[in-house]
Amino acid sequence: MQHPRDVLLGAQAGTGLLPVCDHYSGVPARMRKSLALQRALTVEFGACVFDVTLDCEDGAPVGGERAHAGLVVALVREAISAVTPGALRPRIAVRVHPVDHPSFMDDIATIIGGAGPWLCHLMVPKVESVADVERAVAAIDGAMPESTGCPLPLHVLLESPAAVHRAFDIAAHPRVQSISFGLMDFVSSHGGAIAAEGLSGDGQFSHPLVVRAKLEIASACHAHGKTPSHCVVTEFRDPAAIEKAARIAAREMGFTRMWSIHPDQIRPILSAFAPSSADIAQAADIIGKAQAAHWAPIDHRGHLHDRASYRLFWQLLERAHATGQPLPEDARRHFSPSLP
Repeated sequence: MQHPRDVLLGAQAGTGLLPVCDHYSGVPARMRKSLALQRALTVEFGACVFDVTLDCEDGAPVGGERAHAGLVVALVREAISAVTPGALRPRIAVRVHPVDHPSFMDDIATIIGGAGPWLCHLMVPKVESVADVERAVAAIDGAMPESTGCPLPLHVLLESPAAVHRAFDIAAHPRVQSISFGLMDFVSSHGGAIAAEGLSGDGQFSHPLVVRAKLEIASACHAHGKTPSHCVVTEFRDPAAIEKAARIAAREMGFTRMWSIHPDQIRPILSAFAPSSADIAQAADIIGKAQAAHWAPIDHRGHLHDRASYRLFWQLLERAHATGQPLPEDARRHFSPSLP
């Protein structure tokens, strides 16, 4: 029997669903703690529920960029070597310097050459155009060891009005897997036209220019089957603030992923992006009946459903799995590597 992902998502089935949380860390001790936390939560949830992105852009001290990149490679190799047989492989990414930074090519040579095959993606900040994407792709592919199979996906950070204007073109690039919004640089690039209130709290969800930029990025990603990733919340000591922001991002603005900059933000993000138990039960029931009907239309409690709505409910189950939510047995078997 065909897998729901293959029937309902077609050509996009192979792209998979990214974890809803992308956790950034650049200080050596915190990078190690982030990788340890990822291992612990993977055991707890039975899935890798957040990516760890080791940060070379903001994490490297000025003048120490090359040494920091070397440390990142060592941490990636250490984390991969610690994986026991049968355990889920960690999802580790790296943010490098922008393509026009003097350290960009050194970053690529060190990180891709030393750890490229074990990365889940590479994050490139301050992307302004498709030309920047092409430059990054050429550098990555030139440094990647020849034995590597699949090309390394690229995540990009749009941080200026001009970059947001080109979001649809950037999202269309086949190597771009996800686009993130750089709120702080976006606001500061307006020369004071957006007040500081636009950086945090309700302001980042009410200022028209900020809201427009977020919606543009989300729309561009969905138009091309890519993942829109919401920006940071600076109130990292306020769990209520991060969960509120995550819920707005997920339920009102179309984002399916979000940045974390502190370990305390990870669980609120997972909670906000996770479907409810009632929604999971409904989705599992509909997908089960649809599969039994060989994906023909069905009547479910007086509502007609067909492949259009089946896609919605299947994606809900994928998100439930990605956030470590309990699934009914019939739904859980779709996520077992040993079952069709």
